[in-house]
Amino acid sequence: MTTVPALAELNFVVIPLLSTSHLIPLADMAKLLAQQGVTVTLVTTALNAARFTAAIDRAIRSGLVIRVVELQFKGKDAGLPEGCENHNDVPGLNYRRQFFAAIDMLQEQTEKLLEDMKPKPSCIISDAYVAWTADTADKFQIPRIVFDGMSCFNQMCKHNMYILKDQNKIPESGTFVIPDLPDRIEVTKAQLPPISIQQEQLSYKIFRGNKGSFDKEDILKKWLDSWEPETVVYACFGSLGHITVVQFVELALGLEASGYPFILVIKTGEGQAPIEEWISKNGFEERTKERGLLIRGWSPQVVILSHPAVGGFLTHCGWNSTVEGISAGVPLITWPLFAEQFLNEKLLEHVLNIAVGVGSQAIVHLGEEKKFGSQVSNKAVTDAIKKVMDKEKEGNKIRKRARELGEMAKRAVEDGESSHLNVMLLIKEIQEFQLNQSAKNALV
Repeated sequence: MTTVPALAELNFVVIPLLSTSHLIPLADMAKLLAQQGVTVTLVTTALNAARFTAAIDRAIRSGLVIRVVELQFKGKDAGLPEGCENHNDVPGLNYRRQFFAAIDMLQEQTEKLLEDMKPKPSCIISDAYVAWTADTADKFQIPRIVFDGMSCFNQMCKHNMYILKDQNKIPESGTFVIPDLPDRIEVTKAQLPPISIQQEQLSYKIFRGNKGSFDKEDILKKWLDSWEPETVVYACFGSLGHITVVQFVELALGLEASGYPFILVIKTGEGQAPIEEWISKNGFEERTKERGLLIRGWSPQVVILSHPAVGGFLTHCGWNSTVEGISAGVPLITWPLFAEQFLNEKLLEHVLNIAVGVGSQAIVHLGEEKKFGSQVSNKAVTDAIKKVMDKEKEGNKIRKRARELGEMAKRAVEDGESSHLNVMLLIKEIQEFQLNQSAKNALV
């Protein structure tokens, strides 16, 4: 007679896409699963493992069973420059095909790993963009659970727009209403992601993601702690978002003119020289040093957003950043750039009522930023910041609503609440699958 496998006998194999914004939520998911008593095996490469080693090591020291397995990334064989193991490090969109070819080369190594793995793999949780995991799951006769890093709201919008597209009812210009939603959501074709048109506690917090250019003492003690509650604006466009120097100037001057203290995250690496040159020649950093903090490279975003001094988050509306802002109870200033971010803005501004937009009008596809020039003026940035940061009138309503949603988000992950319950139901489902498989094998 077969029995339900014990939690420790379950092994959830997590295979993220090698891109920072995809690695972070799946590493978080690995910890959530391990907290319930199952074994988690996180499959990645050496350079990517280094991005979250501190967080995972801390989880392991606390008694969680998480194993990080490093595969050899054959980027050179696929035509990538040396050291490009993460999508964020790829020098340009013209290398995207080579990057995904190298991702495909990880399949054989992964399958050899799974053959000898103890405990045996119970399921695969993989990123939607690691397509070969479907074949691997079939080969090992285990479930494959797909991680999609976008919101359910976005998925529903896209589903409903497929119907409009089939009926040729998406206008080339002007706004249209996305059908069959409880709220009236108006968009333009220029704001839609290509797929919509083509059918296509603090110590975890501090280590989440890459290593930044500031440590927690620098940010929290020396700067953020010096400001009154809800007075600081935090501006960051995520790990993939890029803006031109022309548009950066409008952002910087808008933050300066708002009169509020701010943290501005600036990318490093290829293409950033013109921005750094403007900062130097204009004297922006020196001129604003009394109330402005510039962070170059990776920023410990969750730590910053959870600090009481932060009163507004200027964001590109990527889903990771959106969830982090909501969870912190911080109102948002929205500046969507690409992909599904305009739909996320609609959710934040018109459904949840916790955001004010800067007026960005159209998607700027990755790699095509220079074609679009300046869409947003510094005055629009300043006006949006003031609306959100104003503790009277509209700003007060937005802040109250943001705090309410932040409390709801915190409750959702508590024992017995919705998010926690969903994790437990997932584990139970995998237990039952494994039990059924054992029963079938016993009959063969």
